[in-house]
Amino acid sequence: MKIVFVLTQSLDSPSGLGRYGPLAREMAKLGHEMSVLALHPSWDNLIRQQYVEQSVTVHYVSQMHVRKEGSRKYYYSPGKLLVISLLAVARLARALAYNQAEIIQLCKPHPINITAAKLARRGRPIFCDCDDYEAETNHFNGRWQKSIISYYENSIVNYVNGITTNTRFTYERYRAIGFPTERIIYVPNGVESSRFAENANIDLLRRQMQIQPDSPMVLYLGTLGLKSHPIDLLLQAFTKVVKIIPKAKLMLVGGGEDYDFLQEEAARLGIIANTLFVGQVPADQVSDYLQLATVSVDPVHDDLIARARSPLKVVESLAVGTPVITSDVGDRRETLADGKLGLLVKAGDANALAFGIITMLQNEPLCREMSCAALKERHHWRWDKLVHDFAQIYNLG
Repeated sequence: MKIVFVLTQSLDSPSGLGRYGPLAREMAKLGHEMSVLALHPSWDNLIRQQYVEQSVTVHYVSQMHVRKEGSRKYYYSPGKLLVISLLAVARLARALAYNQAEIIQLCKPHPINITAAKLARRGRPIFCDCDDYEAETNHFNGRWQKSIISYYENSIVNYVNGITTNTRFTYERYRAIGFPTERIIYVPNGVESSRFAENANIDLLRRQMQIQPDSPMVLYLGTLGLKSHPIDLLLQAFTKVVKIIPKAKLMLVGGGEDYDFLQEEAARLGIIANTLFVGQVPADQVSDYLQLATVSVDPVHDDLIARARSPLKVVESLAVGTPVITSDVGDRRETLADGKLGLLVKAGDANALAFGIITMLQNEPLCREMSCAALKERHHWRWDKLVHDFAQIYNLG
């Protein structure tokens, strides 16, 4: 089959890097002719707007709805956002009209790619993958913007041929809206085995970052944006951790709109000397930082955002054998095998999170046991396995 993925972001975004890029490449390995039409956060400065990589044709057609510079993310004013969005719709629709794909695969139910797909459909089946609760997750300048996102996110049930979700919460949400369950397939997030080999030179990385060998490492890997990721909760918890384990280090890998604020907050809390802001790192180095960590942390509140999210940081951490500390929200208990692969603490509670971190850092045998268990289970999260579940959606077209 000829299939085109339509993204409103880039393939080096978290979802692009962790879900849609791997899916496209694995689909190509199965013999499908794959292409990707996408938007980019720095489109004007993009050197390669079109290329072929691992048998997947990638074409960036316009600027996405946010701008990224290094480890920082910036949002546009409502007027500028409208202009950028309309231009993106027009360019995506034009590219789709010329694309010879037999199937249109929407990657996230966003107004831009939905509108473009409807304009250029030409009788082709449309499928949609939903990996977040968009109306809750996105940054808005007003309620009217949230209403628009919510309308588009819910209205896909009226015209798509099938829906894939990465959480059971989202599966149930679309079932409750009225979409037939036989046309919804649950496919959790996974990892590309080629990116998560156990070959990191931990000693070299420690020396480069000037970290002492006896300093236990706590890692947060992901977006530094407080709207969807309560890293402030982790910083509050870490103030209690360093009182008990003074040599402990907190390493924040990633970028986002609150990068600078979180640095200021770490300084205000008095933990800046124990906190490493690494920033955005190349995709092929993510595994190295995960293996450097003693534990990784996915801090969450028990809200709709967390229930609808299948955190890539969790499965990526487990794939290299690094135990995870998170909370029993959404699918996290299932992912951690009911606590065998990591520790579950009370959601939204800095004291509980701190106790969990201290417990893990002071219990090396427990960490080792969880690490071994995770390595035994990691084949369940490999995209070369999960792709077969995902591809079943096209049998519904």
